[in-house]
Amino acid sequence: MTIRIGLIGAGANTAAQHIPGFRRIPGVEIVGVVNRTPESSRRVADQFGIPRVFDSPEALCADPEIDAVCIGTWPYRHRDYTIMALEAGKHVLCEARMAMDLPEALEMLAASERHPELVAQLVPAPFDFRLGPTITRLIAEGAVGEVREVTVRVLNGQGLDPHAPLHWRQRRDHSGRNVQMFGIYVEIIERWLGRHAGSVTADGAILIPERRDPETGTMAPVTVPDTYVVSGELARGARIVYHLSTMAAGAEANGIAVHGTKAVLRWHPGDTAELVPFGQPHGHPIEPDPGTDRGWQVEADFIASIRDGAPVRLTNFADGVAYMRVVDAAHRSWEEGRRIPLGE
Repeated sequence: MTIRIGLIGAGANTAAQHIPGFRRIPGVEIVGVVNRTPESSRRVADQFGIPRVFDSPEALCADPEIDAVCIGTWPYRHRDYTIMALEAGKHVLCEARMAMDLPEALEMLAASERHPELVAQLVPAPFDFRLGPTITRLIAEGAVGEVREVTVRVLNGQGLDPHAPLHWRQRRDHSGRNVQMFGIYVEIIERWLGRHAGSVTADGAILIPERRDPETGTMAPVTVPDTYVVSGELARGARIVYHLSTMAAGAEANGIAVHGTKAVLRWHPGDTAELVPFGQPHGHPIEPDPGTDRGWQVEADFIASIRDGAPVRLTNFADGVAYMRVVDAAHRSWEEGRRIPLGE
């Protein structure tokens, strides 16, 4: 069975991952694209040999020749285009982060539940594809003992240059309540350790209040924090602290530390990790369990779910709503200056 894909939005990740990923799968064709402007749509079509350019997302979703839609826009359009595609009978692969906020994510989940015959998949957090399943097993088997504390550090200097142009991730009207890579790491933590629970408290600051908008050439406000600290708890009882900043060049020890009663598990960007049992001088490098280092399989998983009915694991809409619940509550805590119960 040939599966025909339409692209709504064709930015960097779509060009680098989704288009090549779909083209590697026999019997899958990318047949149409619509981007932000007719000119950019035509450029993408010419670059990748896509036969059709659509005037609008509505026209693409209405086309009976398209079986599935890949949504590669910024979060501010995820809800609208996802619901439109599902209501038009199309399978949906939607870029991360899921939505602008929790209410939008819940609307997307409800739309997918109205159409259980259609596949609804989110692009997953990609940073632990090598070791994630093995880390999940080790924690479940008690390799660190009872988990007491978890720390997540994502510190870099990407925002230090005040003359760097305004990025869409620095604009709330494009990114919603998503802040930097917070939601990506929430998703990873929930894979390994289960859901967040209780409440969250967030504090942050916008250190460079305005940047030049590359589209208009004028100065525009930055509306997403440059530095962000979130504390909360997991349903298993452990405390967790996230620290993210684009103003911290030269930071040491970025990554995730899972502190238990028997050992600490340290994971590093690049998907390497070690387990350090208490009382031992050195840690043990963690290697992936056989058959679990799958790499990037996002498009293949999506097509397998369409063809074979394979359940969506990375990442289904229910898991997306779970991480958006944390993202949403943290942003509200930063705005309102108070602790926010999850789901309030």
